Amino acid sequence: MNKNLPNYITFFRILIVPMLIASFYLPEIWYHWVAASLFLIASITDFLDGYLARTLEAQSSLGRFLDPIADKLLVVGALMMLVWLGDLDGLHVLPAMAIICREVFISGLREHLAQANISMPVSWMAKVKTAVQMTAIGLLLWADQGISFDVVENTIGMHFTWWVGYVLLWISAILTIITGYDYLKVGLKHMSSEGR
Repeated sequence: MNKNLPNYITFFRILIVPMLIASFYLPEIWYHWVAASLFLIASITDFLDGYLARTLEAQSSLGRFLDPIADKLLVVGALMMLVWLGDLDGLHVLPAMAIICREVFISGLREHLAQANISMPVSWMAKVKTAVQMTAIGLLLWADQGISFDVVENTIGMHFTWWVGYVLLWISAILTIITGYDYLKVGLKHMSSEGR
C-alpha cells in the first residue's frame, strides 16, 4: 500500500474545509445536512490518517506538519460559521472563542518550539478534548435536523440535539483551557531553559 496514503487523506481533509464553509450558503433546508455530513467525513479521516500512518509505519514530517493544521482549519472554520449564522449565540459564543484562541495559541507555541527541535506530544486529555469537541460541533451542525421533544404537556420545548451539542461544547472548552495550560507550562519550561 502507498505509504503516502495518510498524507493524501490529510490533504483531502483540508480540501473539505472550503466545501464545508460553502455549504453554509445553501438553503437552510439543506445546509445542516450537508455541513454535518462533510464534518463527519472530515472527522473520520482525522482518525483514519493517523491510524494508517502508524499501521503502515508511514509517519512523516509532512504528516506531522499538516495534520494539526487540517484539524484547526476544520474546527475554526465550523465554529466561525456557526457563530456567523447565529446557531451559536449569546454565552455559547464564549466556549467557541476559547477553543479558537487556544488553537491559534498552541499553533504558535508549537512553531516556536519546533525551531528549537522540541516536540510537544499530544496528551491523552487533548485526545479526549478533540473527541468531545468534534462530537459537539457535529451535533450543532446537524441540530436543525436533530431529535426534538416537548415536556410539561407540550408547553416547554427542548431541542435535544442542540442541548447536547451545547453541553459538550462547554465541556470541550473547559478541556481546551486545561490542555492549553498544560502545553503552556511545557513551553515556558523549555523557553526559560533557553534563556539561561
